[in-house]
Amino acid sequence: MNTPASPVPVKKPAPLAISMWDFSWLERRWPGAGYEDWAVALDELAERGYNAVRIDAYPHLVGSDPEREWTLVPVWDQNDWGSPGVLEVRVQPLLNQFIAVCRERGIKVGLSSWFRDDLSHARLRLTTAEAMADAWARTLRTIAAAGLLDSVLYVDLCNEWPGTHWSPFFRNDPPECTWGWWHTETSMRWMKRSIELLRAEFPDLPLLYSFDGMDDDLYRNHDLSHTDLIEHHCWMAKENDGEFAKTIGYDYNGFSPKGYIAIAENASRVYRERASYWRNLLTTRIASLASASRDVGLPLGTTECWGIVDYKDWPRLDWGWVKELCELGTLTAVQTGRWAIVATSNFCGPQFRGMWRDVEWHRRLTTQIKAGAYPQGLRSDRLARRI
Repeated sequence: MNTPASPVPVKKPAPLAISMWDFSWLERRWPGAGYEDWAVALDELAERGYNAVRIDAYPHLVGSDPEREWTLVPVWDQNDWGSPGVLEVRVQPLLNQFIAVCRERGIKVGLSSWFRDDLSHARLRLTTAEAMADAWARTLRTIAAAGLLDSVLYVDLCNEWPGTHWSPFFRNDPPECTWGWWHTETSMRWMKRSIELLRAEFPDLPLLYSFDGMDDDLYRNHDLSHTDLIEHHCWMAKENDGEFAKTIGYDYNGFSPKGYIAIAENASRVYRERASYWRNLLTTRIASLASASRDVGLPLGTTECWGIVDYKDWPRLDWGWVKELCELGTLTAVQTGRWAIVATSNFCGPQFRGMWRDVEWHRRLTTQIKAGAYPQGLRSDRLARRI
């Protein structure tokens, strides 16, 4: 008598713990910059419990000439993401090499783009949704040709669409509607068309645009059926019309040290004086995002978060209060059951030594993330299948 075979258990998806390595993975490779040896950096990422990483794939450069050497100009010189000075990069085959090292460690790769400027201004050639889709398709083909497409978690066609730093090639209607204004008719047409074209060739890949912004009802009031994930960037410092940043005197000028001087003089003190107030701003916003996610049937992902937007290792900058807020945001998001992808901060990389060196802090949070509930009642299961 033959014994019936036991059914193969179905693997249930669990939230991923993700780190944002933006364009630093390629640009910060000088001695001491943190990414000189990807094997070492990724071993350290895995040691801290992360199983996903979000990087810039430079699609406008790969789409033009994947192996050309490009001269990039800095987007800032005060922040420690990317290079503070002019430098030369070649994207392929280094992009494939990086993904391969991630695969060896079981780390999924979310692809995005900040559309870094170069001396030829290649990004300004992306004047239509069709051109953007074509650049991404060319990039994904180079990854597929190397047999690495299964390591790609998702494609975020543009970081914080349509912010002026990252998408200067796009003209919204009206043109002054940039950061957070993804919901105009002009923007919605662009997003839908570019995703439609890319999905025709890569039907199994989760596709999206990442956003920041303050009005969560926008997710309820606009058709996002073309996307697979709400990738929303959320910081306490931007809540209530940027109240915290204004209170401490931070102006987001990436080419002046005045902002970091203001942070050093004021940020920790201002936070401690009204900690419960600032913490409540963050947790209230997370609950609002979770509610919107539940209403529209889309999972949430957050790769840039939870306390202050800009920070670094600098005189009189204490990481303690930053980690406190980031822990609060991380655990609050996990507890909602609506986040499929969770970052602990946007400082989770080897160049931010004060944050990076606390291995146990990272392990504690990533353990909680990966033990959390995966969102239910979703309209699309593309992302779940990649996990």
